[in-house]
Amino acid sequence: MAEISRRTVLRAGGAAAVITTVTTTAGTGTAEAADIGVSVDAFPLTAVSLLSGPFQANAARTHSYLLFLDSERLLHTFRLNYGLPSSAAPCGGWESPTTELRGHSMGHVLTALAQAYANTGRAEFKSKGDYLVAELAKCQARASSAGYLSAFPESFIDRVEARQQVWAPYYTLHKILAGLLDMHTLAGNAQALTVLTAFAGWVKRRNERLTQTQRQNMLDTEFGGMNEVLANLYQLTGNPDHLTAARYFDHAEIFDPLAANQDRLNGYHANTQIPKAIGAIREYHATGETRYRDIATNFWNIVTRDHTYAIGGNSNGEYFKAPGRIASELSDNTAECCNSYNMLKLTRQLFRTNPQASYADFYEKALYNHILGAQNPSSSHGFHSYYIPLRAGGIKTYSNDYDNFTCCHGTGMESNTKYVDSIYFFTGNTLYVNLFIASELRWPGRGITIRQETSYPESATTRLTFTGSGQIDLRLRIPSWTSGAQIRLNGTAQNVPVTPGTFATISRTWASGDVLDLDLPMALNREVTPDDATVQAVRYGPIVLSGAYGTTNLSSLPTLDPASIRTTGTPLRFTASASTGSVNLLPFYAMHGQRYTVYWRIGTTPPLPAFVAHYQFNETSGTTVADATGNGKTATISGAVSRVAGRQGNALSLDGGHVQLPSGILAGATAYTVAAWVRLDTVASWARVFDFGAGTGSYMFFTPQSGSGTARFAITSSGSGGEQQISGPAALPAGTWTHIAVTHSGNVAILYIGKTEAARNTNMTIRPADLGSTTQNWVGRSQYSGDPLLDGAVDEFRVYSRALTASEITALP
Repeated sequence: MAEISRRTVLRAGGAAAVITTVTTTAGTGTAEAADIGVSVDAFPLTAVSLLSGPFQANAARTHSYLLFLDSERLLHTFRLNYGLPSSAAPCGGWESPTTELRGHSMGHVLTALAQAYANTGRAEFKSKGDYLVAELAKCQARASSAGYLSAFPESFIDRVEARQQVWAPYYTLHKILAGLLDMHTLAGNAQALTVLTAFAGWVKRRNERLTQTQRQNMLDTEFGGMNEVLANLYQLTGNPDHLTAARYFDHAEIFDPLAANQDRLNGYHANTQIPKAIGAIREYHATGETRYRDIATNFWNIVTRDHTYAIGGNSNGEYFKAPGRIASELSDNTAECCNSYNMLKLTRQLFRTNPQASYADFYEKALYNHILGAQNPSSSHGFHSYYIPLRAGGIKTYSNDYDNFTCCHGTGMESNTKYVDSIYFFTGNTLYVNLFIASELRWPGRGITIRQETSYPESATTRLTFTGSGQIDLRLRIPSWTSGAQIRLNGTAQNVPVTPGTFATISRTWASGDVLDLDLPMALNREVTPDDATVQAVRYGPIVLSGAYGTTNLSSLPTLDPASIRTTGTPLRFTASASTGSVNLLPFYAMHGQRYTVYWRIGTTPPLPAFVAHYQFNETSGTTVADATGNGKTATISGAVSRVAGRQGNALSLDGGHVQLPSGILAGATAYTVAAWVRLDTVASWARVFDFGAGTGSYMFFTPQSGSGTARFAITSSGSGGEQQISGPAALPAGTWTHIAVTHSGNVAILYIGKTEAARNTNMTIRPADLGSTTQNWVGRSQYSGDPLLDGAVDEFRVYSRALTASEITALP
């Protein structure tokens, strides 16, 4: 948790930021180690170029800024710290000579220059980076502690070790370390590795003299991605000292709950925690220790499911709030841009580890709605936002040339020089097309070029043109938000599965001149906030639409009439009627220079489909469970599970794990059916087949054995004392598949066991609509932490927003 508010320090002058994951390159003369547990990899920045479009335009503005920046001004405080003369004008903002995080922007600039050089080949980016590295080496050579390199004195580290007031010195050092690493791996600067290795040696020596308790106490102060950059350096060099140093920054206070898949993020500074998870996945890739993988995966699931706004960003006032608090956390200080920068880094590494479409879907959500729209298109130098206000009447504000230098100004330089790093992934001859961005891929070593031409998202199509020939197992992302996708090869429709939330596969020997067209129909949809079903954001396909309010500073959320939304005939531009009158809707990434609203008050909750979700558990690996209805209600596996033979296909055996269903899965429902096949290995009192709720105050569950020794369904909106129940005649048996179902319509709820009515309650007056926001909808886990997890297998889990009849229950497969 950050001890000083960054925004508070900004007013007086200050600093902070975060950086990109390393892509190591061959031919460096170092002992590189292959990443463990990686299934796919991204192409190097040298292999992909942006074509004309909004991403290329953003990148060009940042390129201009990088070449504009005065190197002498950036070096000023470094030189002064080492007794070297400098007559340059000092920078302002978070790089002023009195700001405790001075120097962090140097790391961002080095990374951005290295990325710009790798992606464009323009020598001026490398030349500028090489000069900065050489001048930093002169500073380091004068250090009283061998290897130390910073724009502030080493006494700042004394203060953090002594738990005295200091901002976040290791945070800034991480930026410099990462910038040096990128200058070496992306721009081929050998001197950068020499400086970096000496610097990393200082880090190890400084920390190995501390006790474990001292180190853990020190980690309460924000330290960026120290574990990430040191793990990356270990992977590059093979020197075990760097891995040892990386582990010194494993923060048990954060890692231990995450390893147990517990959400204890409420009240923690958001961007302090995200880099720790990035470090964890890189430590997994370095060591193969699955605990690190689980920490990173659980963190991503928790944040994206329970702490993320419609634009893909998170945090209010820079802090995580209680799970599910979205509508109640709208302010001018929401969605710090550094957070999404880091969440995308984490997502990229998780996709490399486990190439699931859900990771790419989130990447698209945050990239288009947050990162793309955070740069000011009216600025020739690509000035960047810090917060993205999400209150009604908010307006974006931006950085400047020399008097800002916030963390988000720094990560903005990086984000806008690496757009190509997650468009395409590959393994062997398999090619994943994750993002629909106008670009050209030159597949290294294969003589194959793939040109992606698209004006997406303004058009719902993209075209891939192949030059060169060879076998490619092509995987095209079919986003979870689309329906009726179509693929044409050389004008001929392809009969391949295009299930939303998966990858469509076309495996063939491609010939030069082949053209593949992908159509992804878009439609208006709404994202409901988990804590208030009447507060919603409007999307067209994946693109958040915002209401344009000019100079009007709204005091509350306008009420929108969804039925009034009409296209203007211009792509992604709509009009609608709201309580404030007629309003224009346009993509949030294009909303600049005026006030807006992203969220609206909408009087009615969108009706649930009759068949809400269907989980067949037929996956053979991974941590996601597809919704066979096509409604996109993908579930997530947490903890230990295995796949076993089920009633049909596979089933999920819960071996200490559980399944997380989407928030609000029965939001607003007044009638419902929940049905599943269950095979118990152990009959334990109060284990759950399912439990939908938001804690011990409101929930609905089915247990195979209650404290009375019989199966039971219960629902309550006022804790255990307010439960309305149906109890079966006995507990469920062990060792055999048993079908269970609960239906409820009107005041009549029926419990079916073995597809036969076992009991009913004709005075069941509580319904899911009465439970409020259910953010903890689980298969195999209870709202009560003391209850056991389910020990057994589950198959064919179905959720309906209507009560099936007895004959329909009997007919279920």
